[in-house]
Amino acid sequence: MLKVGLTGGIGAGKSEVSRLLVEHGAVLIDADRIAREVVAPGTPGLAAVVDAFGEDVLTGDGSLDRPRLGSIVFTDPQKLATLNAIVHPLVGARSRDLEEAAPEDAVVVHDVPLLAENGLAALYDLVIVVDARPETQLDRLVRLRGMTEEDARARMAAQASRDKRLAIADIVIDNDVPLDALERRVAGVWADLTHRARTSQE
Repeated sequence: MLKVGLTGGIGAGKSEVSRLLVEHGAVLIDADRIAREVVAPGTPGLAAVVDAFGEDVLTGDGSLDRPRLGSIVFTDPQKLATLNAIVHPLVGARSRDLEEAAPEDAVVVHDVPLLAENGLAALYDLVIVVDARPETQLDRLVRLRGMTEEDARARMAAQASRDKRLAIADIVIDNDVPLDALERRVAGVWADLTHRARTSQE
């Protein structure tokens, strides 16, 4: 098994890269998806979030109001740390379960937005960073996700710096390119990953 950490700043295109890797045959463990599962209605995770932040972070049907919670934590580092202390251990435990269930010869890609921020690089055999210029990230967040420029800048500022992410990278995928060029780059990376996985089995 080859354990790969995949990360990138918000708006850099990490989700597109993870989608392409899955098409090539990677086993994807998506930390964001798991983070939603562990705070679904009825879970201990959601109860802990409500205990920390109050009933105002719930929608009318009792599920987590993610935009509301985001507006609270992304402008306050202490509150963000409180949320992370609740969610990250739950995500870690579920991720380990999924990894243990993968085939022995798999390339397992852990899609982890906050890999650099939380010092997790050592957990993986190698780290891939999807990189884009800050102005590209900002444009995508405003144009494609409908964020205000102020909100987009706050989300970007809450993450590790570009230099900090690049410092932990074994492989960098430059995503300041059209989709067809990205597809070619990911195909090349996949060839490298499968070669490493085969070598590790020998």
